[in-house]
Amino acid sequence: MEIRVLKYFLAVSREGSITAAANSLHLTQPTLTRQLQDLEKELGQKLFVRGKYKISLTPEGMILRKRAQEIVEMVEKTEAEFRSISEIIAGDIYIGCGETDSMKQVAAVMKEIQQEYPDIKFHIFSGNAEDVIEKLDRGLLDFGILIQPIDLSKYDNITLPDKDVWGVILRKDNPLAQKKTIILKDLVNEPLIASRQMSPKYSKDSGFLDWFKDEFDRLNIAATYNLVYNATIMVKAGIGSAITLDKLANTSKESEICFRPLSPKLESGLDLVWKKYQVFSPAAKLFLTRLQDKFDKINH
Repeated sequence: MEIRVLKYFLAVSREGSITAAANSLHLTQPTLTRQLQDLEKELGQKLFVRGKYKISLTPEGMILRKRAQEIVEMVEKTEAEFRSISEIIAGDIYIGCGETDSMKQVAAVMKEIQQEYPDIKFHIFSGNAEDVIEKLDRGLLDFGILIQPIDLSKYDNITLPDKDVWGVILRKDNPLAQKKTIILKDLVNEPLIASRQMSPKYSKDSGFLDWFKDEFDRLNIAATYNLVYNATIMVKAGIGSAITLDKLANTSKESEICFRPLSPKLESGLDLVWKKYQVFSPAAKLFLTRLQDKFDKINH
């Protein structure tokens, strides 16, 4: 299976047409068709359903599309790393993270490097911990920023100095908005929009289960979310109140929503992690060195 053929396959799945894909690839239609037929023969699976006006993927084709995207992305990342090995430090740095106000400290380091090394480019992938870890383990990310606790057996890490505070985003016309803090009793009957970080699978040993005590399974979870933006839209629509971290949503005086911290206080620390024994590109190595210098000074 050649990388070139996987790119052809992805072009066809993207365009939904052999003709359109051939044009975009600057190939003749018979040449592209033959390459795809050879790929199906090599894999022993039918990858396309050929309709009258559009070509679509079979279930096997959908599996290959996901794998092909990862393979092509990895190859392009590797090629970029080797291109960057020169006297001029350049290249791409890939960072995965959830939504956190602590990202501003990392962004400050990114800005410093950008000013000194304009040929270094940063690529940010936003997702929950599971998404970030999957891409980190596959080598598609150089670094991940993850909410504690984290199993660090596979990773090296830098602990960020700040902690994020958990609380509830409410509509301002919600009676709970009149309170300065939210206690457990307030949430028992409240429709909640819950972060996946709250589920038993992700919150083991994180402090969440201890904070909610025996009431965890009795919570009225109206909806769940991965990233906060859509959660705030659901809050505004009256679906429920979102349990989330502070400083991620617009809760200004003009906004129709507000943030109230949990009481007793519930905080989460963060770690910037990377795979043990990872061989970094010069650009990624420079970034890590700058981060270590910055946070060692803050922590000491």
